[in-house]
Amino acid sequence: MTSESGSAPKGSVPSGVVNPLSAIAIAVVATLGVLYIVSQFLRNSVGVIAPDLAAEMGLSPIELGLLSSIYFFVFAATQLPLGLALDRFGPKLCMLVCIGFTMLGCGLFAVAHDAGGLVAARALLGFGTASFLMAPVALYARWFPPERFSTLAGIQLGLGSLGAIFATAPLAYATSGFGWRMTFLGVGVCAGLIGVLVWLIVTDDPPGVKQERREESFRESIAGIWQVIRTPSMVRVFMAQLATYPSYVLVVGLWGGPYLTHVYGYDLKGRGDILFVAALSQVLGSFMWGPSDRLFGSHKVPVLIGAVTCLIALVMLAALGTLPVPLLLIVFAIVGFSTGMTSVIMSHGRSLVPPHLLGRTITLLNMGAMGGGFLVQFVSGGIINLFPTEAGAYSLDAYRVVFALQAGLVLIGVCSYFGSNEKNLDRS
Repeated sequence: MTSESGSAPKGSVPSGVVNPLSAIAIAVVATLGVLYIVSQFLRNSVGVIAPDLAAEMGLSPIELGLLSSIYFFVFAATQLPLGLALDRFGPKLCMLVCIGFTMLGCGLFAVAHDAGGLVAARALLGFGTASFLMAPVALYARWFPPERFSTLAGIQLGLGSLGAIFATAPLAYATSGFGWRMTFLGVGVCAGLIGVLVWLIVTDDPPGVKQERREESFRESIAGIWQVIRTPSMVRVFMAQLATYPSYVLVVGLWGGPYLTHVYGYDLKGRGDILFVAALSQVLGSFMWGPSDRLFGSHKVPVLIGAVTCLIALVMLAALGTLPVPLLLIVFAIVGFSTGMTSVIMSHGRSLVPPHLLGRTITLLNMGAMGGGFLVQFVSGGIINLFPTEAGAYSLDAYRVVFALQAGLVLIGVCSYFGSNEKNLDRS
């Protein structure tokens, strides 16, 4: 609650002071949503162009896995320091600094001429985009009522997931017309323009409210991380995040493109169209899962529904071998839709901690998602490399093993999360 003077008590987070339908709220949410589009595009862009990069630069499966996964490794490693920075310096400054690194990473990726240059650029991009989801949702927690957090986080994810769509068929067509180098230069320019908007219209505190920052020593800040980790059920929520979202980045963000080419014979545009279906499904899922916790009066119910659905899709890919095209489209759509429930997992974690630990909580959970992305992409590259290739194509058995292992990880996440506790939710 805010005081009558409009200032929040020291250490608290003002909430409910901005109408979500006001002009300033819509402008800020739209700007931050567009910023996240850039993150999602860069995160998932390797999948469509992977065969082209492999052919142009002679990349092995291990190098492809490292190229895509290094983004997730650096992104995940940045999350806990980012959580401290969000709580100490505010979301706006974090976003502006990260936008600068994103522009640099796009430029270096566009001019790279070997695997080392590509990997270094992807590492910079992982660092640069690390705040593009966490900083906005931390800001939403300051601006809007707690019961709207999951919905707004879902909107952020839904808008941002358009970037995953752009990384499918649109990227394929852009690569075909302009080349992937010019495409990445264009993305860097777009990031800079969005940065100007963030500087002009975004504020850490809601309009008319000045929050007094909680004073913490560095030691207290680090202790806050440990406090979050020790929070009952937090590890179980973390495991749900670690297991489920990486299914999307494994299938759509990396191996979906080569899988569609090597097993089904799709060309650049064809595989882009199939991946487009999965990406569009995740956009729809993000919007639909967002308010589902209030609909069910529970975080656990929608998360378990989504996770089990994802598990079924992965089992089908692993067990059935080559699927008929209609079923293939459905399975890819299920992977996209089911993993759109990240906002509900974050909302569950947020509900378990006091407001001053918000930044560290959501970044810890995001570290689970992105760390899981690194783990599954890097390990899967090594697994695929164990199988023989034929005319440069990876075998169907290699892909089936990768999908089966991912299904096992999701099953572990489901079993862990099932035992978590949650607070009662207001359905209003």
